[in-house]
Amino acid sequence: MFTEQLMSRFDAKRVSTRALLLRASDTDDRDALIKLGDKLDSETNGKWVLNQFLAETNGAPADRIWLVDAVRTLDQVKHFRDKFGDRVVHVHLTAPIGVLRERYLARKAEIREFNSYDEAREHGATESKIEALAEVANVVLETHRSSPRSLLAQATAGLGLFPRDVARCVDVLVGAQYGSEGKGNICAFIAKNYDVLMRVGGPNAGHKVASPKYDYIQLPSGTQSNPDAKILIGSGATLSVKQVLKEISDLKLTEDRLSIDPQAIIIEDSDIEREAGTLEVIGSTKKGVGVATARKILGRDGNEYWGSKVRLAKHVVEFRPFIRDTKVELETAYAAGKSVLLEGTQGTDLSLHHGEYPFVTSRETTASGCLADAGIAPTRVRRVIMVMRTYPIRVGGTSGPMMHEITVEDIAARSDIPAADLHKIEVGTVSGKERRIAEFDWEQVRRAASINGATDIALTFADYLGIDNRKAQTFEELNATTRDFIERVEKVTNARVSLISKDFGKDAVIVDRRQWN
Repeated sequence: MFTEQLMSRFDAKRVSTRALLLRASDTDDRDALIKLGDKLDSETNGKWVLNQFLAETNGAPADRIWLVDAVRTLDQVKHFRDKFGDRVVHVHLTAPIGVLRERYLARKAEIREFNSYDEAREHGATESKIEALAEVANVVLETHRSSPRSLLAQATAGLGLFPRDVARCVDVLVGAQYGSEGKGNICAFIAKNYDVLMRVGGPNAGHKVASPKYDYIQLPSGTQSNPDAKILIGSGATLSVKQVLKEISDLKLTEDRLSIDPQAIIIEDSDIEREAGTLEVIGSTKKGVGVATARKILGRDGNEYWGSKVRLAKHVVEFRPFIRDTKVELETAYAAGKSVLLEGTQGTDLSLHHGEYPFVTSRETTASGCLADAGIAPTRVRRVIMVMRTYPIRVGGTSGPMMHEITVEDIAARSDIPAADLHKIEVGTVSGKERRIAEFDWEQVRRAASINGATDIALTFADYLGIDNRKAQTFEELNATTRDFIERVEKVTNARVSLISKDFGKDAVIVDRRQWN
C-alpha cells in the first residue's frame, strides 16, 4: 500500500487517527469510537487530531516525515496548515465507487465502521463528506490507476526527497591492467572515508586485504575497515551462495547493514562444471561466472540452459533477510548526502568488449561497466580511482598476451627482493596459480586511463622498484627511480598518483596525496 511504501522508503512514521481515538477511549467498540470522533470534532472544531498528534510526536520534530492517516474533515486539514504552513502536504487518495466498495468490504471487521461503503457514506458524519477534501488537497491520486510505488513517486514529487541537483558523491575504483593490481588493500585503506561500500562482479576475483586480514571474494574489501558503512551488492553481481554466506558469517554482517539486490544472478554447480571443461585455454578461474551470466541472458524465456534455470538472489531463502533494491538504497544515500565507494573487480584489459578477445572475462570491467552493474548514473561520479601495478600480471597458463613478459627472477634482480618471496606473493587469490609477469606497458595504462576517465591513480608494488622503498614513510623517502616513475605515470595518464603502496603489510600505503572526503 501507499502508506507502507512511504514508511519503508523514507522512514516515515505513521500516526493513525483511529489509534488516537483508541487512546482517548476506554473501549474499542466500533460505534462508540464513531460517536467519540464526532463528539471531539464538535467540541474542538476538528482540532483534536492536531492536538493529539502534537502530544504523540512531541511537537513533530523537523527531521522526520510524519504520516497522519487519515484526516477526514476540512477543519482537521485547516488546523494542520495553520500550525505547520507549507510543510503540510495533503494527499487525497480516491477511486471509482465500485473500487471503494470492494476495498471497504476487504477491511478488517474491527476497523470497518459500517457494514458497507454505501452505508458509511449515508450515515457517517465524516465519510459522507470525504470527497470534498479533494478540493483542498495538494495532490489528488487515483489509486486504481497506479501501483503503490507509482503513487509514492507522484505524492513526493517536488518535496526534495529525490534531490533535483545531482550530487557527485560516488568514487569508482577499478583495475588498470589484467587484475591483481592490489585493489583490496587500497579499498580497505580509503574505506573509512565513505558511508556506503558497494561491489559488483563475481567470485572469480579475490581481493586480498592485509589488515584486518581477509580475502574478499564477493563483499567490498573495506567491510571490516569501516564497520559503520552500509554494504551493498549490486544487481549486476554474480553470486556463489556458499561464498556469500561464508563472508556474511565470517564478517558477522547483520541484515540492517548488508543489502543484496534481488536481481543478482546465482551461480549453480552446473555452471562451474561447464566452465571446468572448456575455459582452461584462456586461463579462466572457472568459477561459473561466465555460464551463469550467459544463462541470465538466454534464460529470459523461462527455459533451462546448461542444466539450470535462472535463479536470482531473491529466490535464495538464506538471502531473504538481506534482499533489498540497491537502487533504492543508493537513492536514499544520495538524498542524505552520503558518499559511496564502488569497487570494481578484475582489470580493464580483461574487459569483455575492450580486452583482447577471447582472452577476456565475461563482463565489462571498466568504470562505466561497473556503474551499469551497480545502477549508478555517470553524473553521480566524483572520482575514478585506477589501481595499477609497477609490473602487470596475468593468470598463469595461456591467459592472453602481455608486452615483454619477464620472470620473477628478473624482478628479484632489479629490486633485491628474494625470488623465493616473490614466488609466494605472485599467486592468484582465487585461481591459486603462479602468475605471469610483464614489463610496465605505458600505452596500455594510457589507454586504460582514457577508457575509465581516471582522475586518480593508486600505484601498488612500489617495492618492486627497489626493496628500499619498504622503509619509506613519505613520498620523498621513495628511491629516485620510483619518484621518476611516478612522475612519468602522471604525465602519461593525465591523472594524479594519489596513493602509493610499498608492500602488503599493515602499513602498506605510505602516501595519501589527496584528502579523501
